[in-house]
Amino acid sequence: MSKSTFWYRGVLMATVAMAALPAAAAEKATDFHIAAQPMQNALNALSQQSGVRLLYPYDQVAGLRSPAVTGRMSTREALDKIIERSSLRVAIMQDGLIALTATPAPALIRTSAPGAVSAAEAVQADPVAPVAAEAPQEVEELVVTGARGAARTVIKSATPIDVIGSAELERTGRAGVFQAMQTLVPSFNLPARAGGGTSTVISTGGLRGLNPDQTLVLVNGKRRHKTALINSVSSLYNGSVPADLDLVPTSAIGRIEVLRDGAAAQYGSDAIAGVINIILKETPGGSVSVTHGENFDRNDGKFTQVVGNYGFNLGDKGFLNLSVATKDQALSNRAIPVASTIQIYPKIGTAADPREATVDRLVTRNYGVLPQWGVNLGYNGHYEVGQVEVYSFGTVSKRVSDLPFTFRAPNSVNALPQIYPEGFRPNLVIKERDFDLAVGARGTFHGWSWDASSTFGKDLAKERVSESINASLGPNSPTSFYVGKLVSSEWVNSIDVTRGFVLASGGDVQVSFGGQYRQETYQVGEGEPLSYAAGTYVIPTGQPFAGQRPATGAQAAPGFQPSDASKSKRDSYAGYGEVGYTQGKLFLGAAVRYENYDDASGDTVVGKVNGRYELTDWLAVRGAASTGFRAPGLAQENYAASSSQFRLVNGVLDLLQIKTLPVGSKEAIALGAKPLTPETSKNYSLGVTLEPLPRLSVTIDAYQIDVDDRIAITSTLTGTAVSGILAANGLASSLSAQYYTNAIDTRTKGVDVVASWRQDLGSFGALRVNLGYNHNETKITHIIDNPPELAALGSSYVLFDRLSQGYLTKAFPKDKVSLGANWSWNKLNVNLRETRFGSYKIEQNTVANDRSYGAKWITDLEASYQVTKAVTATVGANNLFNIYPSANGVFNATIGSGQYPGTSPFGFTGGSYYARLQWDF
Repeated sequence: MSKSTFWYRGVLMATVAMAALPAAAAEKATDFHIAAQPMQNALNALSQQSGVRLLYPYDQVAGLRSPAVTGRMSTREALDKIIERSSLRVAIMQDGLIALTATPAPALIRTSAPGAVSAAEAVQADPVAPVAAEAPQEVEELVVTGARGAARTVIKSATPIDVIGSAELERTGRAGVFQAMQTLVPSFNLPARAGGGTSTVISTGGLRGLNPDQTLVLVNGKRRHKTALINSVSSLYNGSVPADLDLVPTSAIGRIEVLRDGAAAQYGSDAIAGVINIILKETPGGSVSVTHGENFDRNDGKFTQVVGNYGFNLGDKGFLNLSVATKDQALSNRAIPVASTIQIYPKIGTAADPREATVDRLVTRNYGVLPQWGVNLGYNGHYEVGQVEVYSFGTVSKRVSDLPFTFRAPNSVNALPQIYPEGFRPNLVIKERDFDLAVGARGTFHGWSWDASSTFGKDLAKERVSESINASLGPNSPTSFYVGKLVSSEWVNSIDVTRGFVLASGGDVQVSFGGQYRQETYQVGEGEPLSYAAGTYVIPTGQPFAGQRPATGAQAAPGFQPSDASKSKRDSYAGYGEVGYTQGKLFLGAAVRYENYDDASGDTVVGKVNGRYELTDWLAVRGAASTGFRAPGLAQENYAASSSQFRLVNGVLDLLQIKTLPVGSKEAIALGAKPLTPETSKNYSLGVTLEPLPRLSVTIDAYQIDVDDRIAITSTLTGTAVSGILAANGLASSLSAQYYTNAIDTRTKGVDVVASWRQDLGSFGALRVNLGYNHNETKITHIIDNPPELAALGSSYVLFDRLSQGYLTKAFPKDKVSLGANWSWNKLNVNLRETRFGSYKIEQNTVANDRSYGAKWITDLEASYQVTKAVTATVGANNLFNIYPSANGVFNATIGSGQYPGTSPFGFTGGSYYARLQWDF
């Protein structure tokens, strides 16, 4: 069963006379494997392993720890061992149900006041006299993101939080974390393709309409490093440099907490839109599962995923959990054969080449999901050394991404007939090695809880292009080239301290503070010389295109040049303070953070206030206001590369060779580039939480996020004037250019609605229904003027054109509805999800070329059956009714693709089905 925690309205449940637990539950012997760990986790493990429901006051359990319990014994014996050194006591015992209460918690101390009782005296005091207690109420899981100190339930949090359990992730049938979140978090948007180049490799999703790197990613509460890759040639999220969650093994995840509120004052840079906190598993036992599936149409896009997880005790003082996840994704393609009127081969004189009649006219093979293979390993463990708990967790990943590029027909100056008489398709392969390691220790000192940690993460991506050519070198050109490498790392050292105080007035205060030192590095490594060389070959007389000079550099992916290569590093120092005050039905919180960078980002002070008040026992209001910031990514400042991508130029899809320029390069400066400065934000939210009926919870939160000096990539600057500037600085005149700049101010407004309802159907099982809704709109409130250098080139050059503005404001679904129902009955579990992606619009620089896309409903269905106690078989389908986005009317007849928007939130390859077999042990 899923982990559940319980709380008590009004007064804590008082200790009552102990009743005899019915023999069916009390005397049944069970093999328990419960590690020494936080009390909440230990009680949840007991519930899972015994099948007995546990009710306990979450606020009194927070901060307590349990010893290890291992061996075959009754549930009551195991429970007694878990709580024997705590203030918890058994209060109510019924068939299949145990409720706990607590004497005054020793972790809290009272402030000095006449008659105040010390912590030691509170522990030694006689139990309080029994009083009448209300029946315990079931609520959702505890969350630790958003407020330090005592964990809170989702419904009692002062800021909106979504919780996604491991079972929910598994039931999506998706091969990665981001893909699963797309169907489970209403305010999360993940396009099928954010763009071209490396944008097709990294999973790139944004929260509340903002960029992916404006959401901070944590693992076990510790900052996760960013990818070395960058959304350099993309449509959506252009220029963002996020953390890649698909490099965390899905089998390692216990749950994901998504904080939908600005939290830079609490957690630091990047937390403008919110925080995604991955909590790793701490449960004993293990499982292995194999999933295989493919698309309905063309039977392509085959994928296989193998995941495994195993947790075990380290004596009676520690625990270790190991995980593995592999992914093998094959190519899918929705291109169509080009018409017979399209000339593929050069003419022979004035006549068509005879090969035109027999050639395979499905020339495009990459219009769909691209191939990718990877393996992720992970671990999570801790061990008690005296009164201190030492912990560590980490991941190691290898991923190979295959990016087949657009077909270069023989009827091209770059397809030298001596090498490619039938044309060619360049293929870029990116091999990544990624790891993240965290070590730390935590304990208490004179009543203060402390946590000291150090984490280091690094992502290394090496690129090689094959089936290519540097045609400027002539027929002697190699066909395979080492393009170069990208390396990103982060080293984070943190100390966090917190303590709770009980006030004489009856309220309590949680005081937290800490500091952090962070070092970031970024490197662009040059490719082999021939990958970027500018040769002097001229097409000889007697061949098509005689007298012309082919393009320089390796086709599709010219190598990083020596002038592109760079190494950059920066340090930052931060300190924060946070306080939370609870008095009866009122909670108030405040946080402030100072952060200082040793580069041009400088220093900043940000703050946050939030609060919650219970109007009735079922209705509460909550709200927050905060300021935030995001320092420019080192990749945004230093990345330099060239890539091919189609752009709509004068109503025609044209293949452009686009050069991304570092902001400090002489070419970028000549086009008006300036040093990047941090983004700043103001975030406001107001909401209500409701529990109008038993087992029904509803949250409604409205928000407004203002982001100033937002970093974006410029329009694609192309034309004669730009070519002249590039050529004057030693670059090929055939290139187009772009660079990053603090271009715009935006205002994002929206509302989130999340509802959850559970119902026991008696002999017909149990039903859980979830509803999520998000409405989101972004408007540009200011765009900087063209810099003088760009303005001097003419009025046709615009720093941030209508196309770029539209991708920022119109290209996302303006609303999203997620409806899920899970029914469990005996050995059968059925999961149904309906997701409605709202309408969106792709704007072009010419209004006549705009395209609008209507809303679509996508249905996902999965059914699982427990064949034996250890084996479960599952079948499912994503996009069950094989829905495609509307055709866009902009079709590239020469390559047979482009009829669907690549930015579609549910893809453009139709539905797929899968089967999974899982063994639990």
